[in-house]
Amino acid sequence: MKYCSNCGTPVELRIPEGDTLPRYVCSACSVIHYQNPKIVVGCIPEWEDRILLCRRAIEPHHGLWTLPAGFMENAETLVQGAARETLEEANARVEMGALYAIYNVPHINQVHILFRAQLLDLDFKPGIESLDVQLFGEAEIPWETLAFRVIREPLKRYFEERRQGKFEFHMGTIEEAGK
Repeated sequence: MKYCSNCGTPVELRIPEGDTLPRYVCSACSVIHYQNPKIVVGCIPEWEDRILLCRRAIEPHHGLWTLPAGFMENAETLVQGAARETLEEANARVEMGALYAIYNVPHINQVHILFRAQLLDLDFKPGIESLDVQLFGEAEIPWETLAFRVIREPLKRYFEERRQGKFEFHMGTIEEAGK
């Protein structure tokens, strides 16, 4: 950040009085500009024993597979955001189920929140951010071409828990590769 969004004056990075972390502070109007993690919401859309994946038409990881998910928008709930992202990326309508996982991704300042969801019908097709959308059984998942670790880990856990017949909530952290 270089300029104050309140008055346009250059900002400086410093620890404001009463705080413990460096923040961008305007030297003219004293506005403190807090920067917080982005929330990514999505779901694991289920149909019988298969799940719906989207092949990305955008960067990062163009051409790789992922669950329908994206950044939460202002004025929407977690469930609304996950349903909207599923509709945008796969033109799929879902009934949102239980909260399944929360993953912290601190090296890119994100928190990913996934729900289990039931597809309401098989009327789906790629949205503007997807090249393809398909249903996959566990043996068909393109594990080597999944776009993100934050998708791979909950999917592996999902299939393991499905075999056990019991789903549980999970919270974890995805560390930067190589750490």
